[in-house]
Amino acid sequence: MLSDGQSDARRSDRASGLEVCTFAMPAGTVFDWHVHEDHQLAWASSGVLTVRSGDEAWVLPPTRALWIPAGVRHETLSDGVATMRTAYVQPDACPIEWRTCMPVDVTPLVAELLSHLERSDLDRSTRSHAELLLVELLEPVTTFSFEVRMPTDDRAIRVAEMLIDNPADDRTLSAWGVDVGASSRTLARAFITETGLPFARWRALVRLRRAMEALGSDEPVAEVARQVGYESASAFVAAFRRETGITPARYFHSEHR
Repeated sequence: MLSDGQSDARRSDRASGLEVCTFAMPAGTVFDWHVHEDHQLAWASSGVLTVRSGDEAWVLPPTRALWIPAGVRHETLSDGVATMRTAYVQPDACPIEWRTCMPVDVTPLVAELLSHLERSDLDRSTRSHAELLLVELLEPVTTFSFEVRMPTDDRAIRVAEMLIDNPADDRTLSAWGVDVGASSRTLARAFITETGLPFARWRALVRLRRAMEALGSDEPVAEVARQVGYESASAFVAAFRRETGITPARYFHSEHR
């Protein structure tokens, strides 16, 4: 596999300004840090993608895609099984001038156009019209990052790693302290100073990040809530709304559906 895991799937005889490729992403796939000479529209036709660039990260269900400008260094990964359908757009053939990564809404028409443009049998006129329509339909939309920084204290790292493995673990910092050999005050200070977040909110974000993967696979909200440590679906929905301002159902449905 090449350094970005994608270049080998692209056509060398490309004759248009936009190319669409599909990548199967088994659980744990990582396309390591890289850049493209073209703009990229990264979209999960199934599953959930996470794209990181600089200090930001975007969690993308099938209703969201991320426009990544040419030359922007980024990393793409999937914790669960996903399929990435991505468009590469030559900058000199594109009217979009976004200079930073931009989340966009994936309407049913945008999804169909991406599938349509992956075909190799389109004539030049049909392809040109479809490419122009796709670019015109891309509209910025609010999306959210559940990315969390890891602490650096050895004992806090052990707590963090165990919670990432099992976000449903609801032990208090005092109970964690017994396991890792630190006082609750020491652990609380480590999380605040080293991650920028109080322990409770750090754990909440870890839970929500894990929940995004399950929700992207259409698992029931009540089951997802249980998996990540909430006593009820309503408690999980309330936590999701506190972080994002909207419910999981609204987040996982296109604003134009």
